[in-house]
Amino acid sequence: MTATVTPTPATTTTASPYQSYVYAYPHKTAYRPLSDRPALRTLWADEPKDALSLYLHVPFCEVRCGFCNLFTRIGAPDGLTTAYLDALDRQAGAVRDALEDGAQGQDGAGGRGVRFATAAFGGGTPTFLTAAELTRLCDIAEHRMGADLRAVPLSVEASPATATADRLAVLAERGATRLSLGVQSFVDSEARAAVRPQRRADVEAALARVREARIPVLNIDLIYGIDGQTDATWLHSLDAALAWRPEELYLYPLYVRPLTGLDRRRGGPDPAWDAQRLHLYRLGRDHLLAHGYTQQSMRMFRRADAPPQGADDYACQTDGMIGLGCGARSYTAGLHYSFDYAVGMHEIRGIIDDYVSRPAADFTRAEHGRRMTPDEARRRHLLQSLLQAEGLDTGDYRARFGADPADHFGPELDRFAERGWLADGGPRPTRLRLTPEGLAHSDAIGPELFSPAVRAAMAAYERK
Repeated sequence: MTATVTPTPATTTTASPYQSYVYAYPHKTAYRPLSDRPALRTLWADEPKDALSLYLHVPFCEVRCGFCNLFTRIGAPDGLTTAYLDALDRQAGAVRDALEDGAQGQDGAGGRGVRFATAAFGGGTPTFLTAAELTRLCDIAEHRMGADLRAVPLSVEASPATATADRLAVLAERGATRLSLGVQSFVDSEARAAVRPQRRADVEAALARVREARIPVLNIDLIYGIDGQTDATWLHSLDAALAWRPEELYLYPLYVRPLTGLDRRRGGPDPAWDAQRLHLYRLGRDHLLAHGYTQQSMRMFRRADAPPQGADDYACQTDGMIGLGCGARSYTAGLHYSFDYAVGMHEIRGIIDDYVSRPAADFTRAEHGRRMTPDEARRRHLLQSLLQAEGLDTGDYRARFGADPADHFGPELDRFAERGWLADGGPRPTRLRLTPEGLAHSDAIGPELFSPAVRAAMAAYERK
């Protein structure tokens, strides 16, 4: 599983560079029950369906890391993974029918206009499933949803303990092009400090199996800011990862959130920890750049000669996302929706139990979500673009929204420029880019672009 963490309600202060990891906007804590429960066939009727993204969520892990507040449960009682895949199959059938109804209405093609351009299996840990269950997961994606997994980029998340030869063989044979391994640290004492029980020898063995499976892109996740971590141990983990020549590396700052195993540091700001994380980030960034990697975002680094993953390169947070599973989100232009959200283990188990008991008819409507206003759509586009190293194409923004970014977000962009976070592109820039220091402060920049309404909804969310 990746080291992603979910954001807390944002503030406008910039005292800390680590306010919120913004990997999707608006966050699920801004979602609310939808009183009208709109039908999926209506939601998707006018959406483009010729280049959709497919995401299948598996909410199981063998352990829960101390930093993790993802929607996942530890282990699965006998029969639960089978029941979950049964429910996923029912949901896939209902969703595909809704998409085909919309395609029929658009072009009379009986659903032939529905096509998937990318796919991903996430969690949780998808490779918690057995090899036979992974085969069934692929069958659901292909036969129920109609995604040609061998013809599109397919990314799968895994942990060292579950990256077994038989599971990897299934994924390779079914077309996986990217395997993301959550290592976090090659130092055993740091792994224990992050409540991630693993031994380096087991991690190295898992990496060897991934390379033997010949999946084209290996990504390794690492975390900085762990208790006891030093410059030397951080560089040690980076060099251990580099020895495998991974096509991608993700460097995550450690966050500690409520209801997680490392729920601590809650007495207010911690400038010393902020300074340590910022220092280790810069050290890691410069080390990877010196070893031939290019920086794609604050977190993502890609080997210069790595094979591309497709037009969107594993960008799975765009409109046209179909999410299946009780922890997955779906995105249309007008609505983001999902099932209920929780972090606490008891509540997660209840949501999973409810999901597996549902008949197919229950999957034909959206029930939790957030409507996307024009302002929120602009904010989302700016966030997703500006936080990437290549920045925002202002011409594309004008074509989409009929104005320059500064017309909508002038005060925010001025503040970023004053702090040295925004590169000077002249009076009418063709592209807005963050400076290296701006990229380093991505987790402060993102929250400053949250709308007041989203901030209020996130602040009012009752954690569970």
